[in-house]
Amino acid sequence: MPRPIKAMIHSNALRNNLAIARKYSGQAQLMTVVKANAYGHGIENVYDCFNDGDGFALLDLDEAIRLRALHNQGRILLLEGIFHSTDLDLCAQYNLSFAVHSPHQIQWLQHYQGTAKFEVFLKMNSGMNRLGFRPKEYRLAWNTLTQLDCVSTLHHMMHFSDADGQRFGKNGINDQYQTFQKAIHGLLGQQSVSNSAAMLRHPHLHSDFIRAGIALYGSSPDHPTHTAADWGLQPTMSLRSEIIAIQHVQPHESVGYGSTYIAKQPMKIGIVACGYADGYQRVSPTGTPVLVNGKRSTLIGRVSMDMLAVDLTQHDANIGDEVVLWGKSKYGNILSIDEVAQASGTLGYELMCGVTARVEIQVTD
Repeated sequence: MPRPIKAMIHSNALRNNLAIARKYSGQAQLMTVVKANAYGHGIENVYDCFNDGDGFALLDLDEAIRLRALHNQGRILLLEGIFHSTDLDLCAQYNLSFAVHSPHQIQWLQHYQGTAKFEVFLKMNSGMNRLGFRPKEYRLAWNTLTQLDCVSTLHHMMHFSDADGQRFGKNGINDQYQTFQKAIHGLLGQQSVSNSAAMLRHPHLHSDFIRAGIALYGSSPDHPTHTAADWGLQPTMSLRSEIIAIQHVQPHESVGYGSTYIAKQPMKIGIVACGYADGYQRVSPTGTPVLVNGKRSTLIGRVSMDMLAVDLTQHDANIGDEVVLWGKSKYGNILSIDEVAQASGTLGYELMCGVTARVEIQVTD
């Protein structure tokens, strides 16, 4: 039999979360973000569930080509744009839209010799200082692109650094949104402003294209202020394994590498087929929550490459019993990926993207 660890992808939850995003996006066009292989879920596994959106957004040309191989004919947006002038030929071949965020990308468009006409999202750096033209440079970039025969449609785009909370002690969106609106004043074109956090927390913003990412995968973009359940989101990935061994530990005995956990009383310990080579965080500390047969327990000691230990002292558990590292138990109980991530000092994004290739993926309702 194969090793018992599996990542379950829940199709009904994916559809539910798309419906939630629709509710919050109003009349905007909803772009479903499937970068990083659909946040670790697999593009092919989420495609049917997200195909009712108004387009897909991602980073890699290879992933865009995979979408086209699924007979998708809609909008596909490359969020980081093109990485070389030759990418324009592939954008033409596969009818891809793309962001422009730097002068060298404009130069590639200026020297383009083909006959294709591209849909371009010009990106502004309104304060995140990652990608995009600063406001004082933006209008020149806009005017340059409007003069190019190869640009058929030009949109405005920005990205919030703090849509999930505060920025400099104030509302996290106000300064950047106002900077953006001031810079594009008087320029034609639609706007792409909101990500998941802005979509849920600030539905009043004007955004003709909403780029919904993490919310579609059942993680709250502003956890712990709001849980996924607060937004009506459901877990789309469940990392499940089983108990493969049981140890009875006496007081003053240690568990795991480095002897980081010392028992204070007699304990029953379950050894689970899951480790950092499967994508579970090595830094996850003792006390990180898990579900054993649908009931809450905790991680004990240090996570190793292939195994970890959980506390079974209060559980009637045996070899082969289910352990949920995050997501939904077969018994119906849910352990939020955000709660596991918080205990591990990271985000749900990293956990779901970090599941490794050796973990079998199964798609279910």
